[in-house]
Amino acid sequence: MNINQLKASLLSAGDVQGLIEINRQNFGSATMMARGYHAVADVLTKTADGRDLNEVWREFQQTIAIQNSARQRIIDLLTFSVTNVIEDVPQFSTDGGFEVASEFGVPQSDRPTANVLSLGYGFTWYDRAIRYTWQYLAEATAAQVEADHQAILEADNQNVFKRVMETVFRSTNKTANIKGQNYNVYTFWNADGTVPPAYKSNTFSGTHNHFRTSGAATVTPGDLDEIIDDFKSHGYGAENGTTMFMLVNSTEANVIRTFRFANGARYDFIPAQGQPGLLLPVGSGGDLQVLGQGQAPSTFRGMNVVGSYGPLLIIEEEYVPPAYMVALVSGGQSNIQNPIGIREHANAGLRGLRLVKGRDNDYPLIDSYYTRGFGTGVRQRGAGLVMQITANASYTAPAQYAS
Repeated sequence: MNINQLKASLLSAGDVQGLIEINRQNFGSATMMARGYHAVADVLTKTADGRDLNEVWREFQQTIAIQNSARQRIIDLLTFSVTNVIEDVPQFSTDGGFEVASEFGVPQSDRPTANVLSLGYGFTWYDRAIRYTWQYLAEATAAQVEADHQAILEADNQNVFKRVMETVFRSTNKTANIKGQNYNVYTFWNADGTVPPAYKSNTFSGTHNHFRTSGAATVTPGDLDEIIDDFKSHGYGAENGTTMFMLVNSTEANVIRTFRFANGARYDFIPAQGQPGLLLPVGSGGDLQVLGQGQAPSTFRGMNVVGSYGPLLIIEEEYVPPAYMVALVSGGQSNIQNPIGIREHANAGLRGLRLVKGRDNDYPLIDSYYTRGFGTGVRQRGAGLVMQITANASYTAPAQYAS
């Protein structure tokens, strides 16, 4: 089966994902396949069942847009943009004491002391090419060429998303070589010997760890209580302008929905607005009342909120694998209080996804390259906590996000 027949077969079967994969691999005609050029033999006008190809391409692009949008909401929620190669974050401490004033003496001077934690961000260039023959461009519709472009955007979005999620789940620090010097690229607190800053009366040790296991095969209310208490101990919460939320798979979400104060939980799970209604008994006469006050909004930064457990919003998200819970603190979309920084180039002209001319940009072959340079790192080390639901004592990152 040649590439033309393969595309027709996929389109006829409605296999949009298969078509995405074909475009992603940059297949050309049978004779040009090894060279990765879209050739005139790739041009189709109708599927095998007679459907207009332009209509199929538009549907294909809409599908990609939906997939990208779901991932992009998570990226925006967890990250903020940085352009510094490193950030020196002061970890302030102070003796903090006023002295009793004397009538004739002068007070001692005070100089706050600070330990500086140098936070690095990795940086890597990524690229991908797309190639056409002039005869392909002469025969292809704008919708077909646009679909090729959308496939590249899909691959770029997947790449950024995967790197962010690897940063979330990675429990070990890495190093980045920046101008010949190695800097640590940190994760959330991971018992690496660094002492988290004190908050009010809360102090910590160098063994403080935000990569934990539940100690049981099923999530319990105590697991969520532990997460809430930890975030509060670092100063996160509504009073300081941040929102606690947790991303969970439907497997864990279905268990959390059953948590009730009457059964020993610290809080009741309260369904969010727009979720199926909940009836509560009123008095002893058997009357029922619809729960309506104090419900969380149905969405948070565009993501599906299924309810709340105390101050913790519960977001059901299938990109999180079963048996893992990702608890985070956010200051808002792309806010600096978000835990993960995405570093882009200091030169503004080199940021984002860029389209540049390829080696062959004239007759008879036309090349173009898509390129993006970025890296990730954690700045707010206390603003994320990952809990694996397992009886094992040691945390292990999920295979799909292991780096």
